[in-house]
Amino acid sequence: MIDYHLHLWEHPDKAVEFTIDTLAQYCQKAESLGIKQIAITEHFHRFKQSTDWLGNFWTKFDDADLYQSMEGYFDHHATYDIEDYLNVAIEAKNAGLPIVVGLEMDYFKDSMHFLNEKLRQYPFDVILGSVHWLKNWRFDDLYDKVSMKVWDSSDLENIWLNYCYHMEELSSSASCDVLAHPDLIKVNANLIKDSAVITEFNTRIAESANKYDLAAEVSSAGFRKPVNEQYPSIDLLSLFLKNDVPITTASDAHKISDIGFRFESIKTLIRDFNVHKLATFKNRKRQFVDV
Repeated sequence: MIDYHLHLWEHPDKAVEFTIDTLAQYCQKAESLGIKQIAITEHFHRFKQSTDWLGNFWTKFDDADLYQSMEGYFDHHATYDIEDYLNVAIEAKNAGLPIVVGLEMDYFKDSMHFLNEKLRQYPFDVILGSVHWLKNWRFDDLYDKVSMKVWDSSDLENIWLNYCYHMEELSSSASCDVLAHPDLIKVNANLIKDSAVITEFNTRIAESANKYDLAAEVSSAGFRKPVNEQYPSIDLLSLFLKNDVPITTASDAHKISDIGFRFESIKTLIRDFNVHKLATFKNRKRQFVDV
């Protein structure tokens, strides 16, 4: 198994300096669970380059409460330097630790092609693509009351299909290699009952991944959220595989104790689907390893 989605800092915490010893502890935890390789994939919005390059992108949208919430969020999070992050991660990799150097590229509406060009200058092995906000609404920030209130006043089907559209734009941008937690929109268990809408949602995401030659992540992180299931759903995973979309496995851990979280469940699931190879990456080039 591999754990291809790991973070250095928990969401409420400020970014603090980390060292090669930090990454050695990650590798020791992974090895104790039989995990052969890990990917360090910190959020792009943790780095000051996110606001240096994009400015206050949230000001393009109207809602004042969400504007203030997003401004506070980036003031808190966008503080580390991406080059300092890379220097330590590359040092650890060169020292022989079984890591790949990655990034979780958060979706920014109408800016993904621009960000793709910016990121090409950096020596990442893998870039995950994810959608965590729609315009300036952080739909999955369960700690933010302003964001959670939006769910109560919005049309559920429109939310899901809007998320789907953003996933399609992300896929088409060439800014990532893997779709992270591809149906994250279900995070707080606000699920759609209309099977036709669900089928459209799953089909569009799976076909988009195939069209743009992306892998998709099977993540145990949903078991730590109200939805209490893996990402993606069984139906979406089935469509990924029918569309020949390669698979990675991930815990989306934000602390060492969550590395490999619920991986026995994930391993059983993918074997039930006859998945015997997992996608890995080096210098943004895809390879495969045995499950």
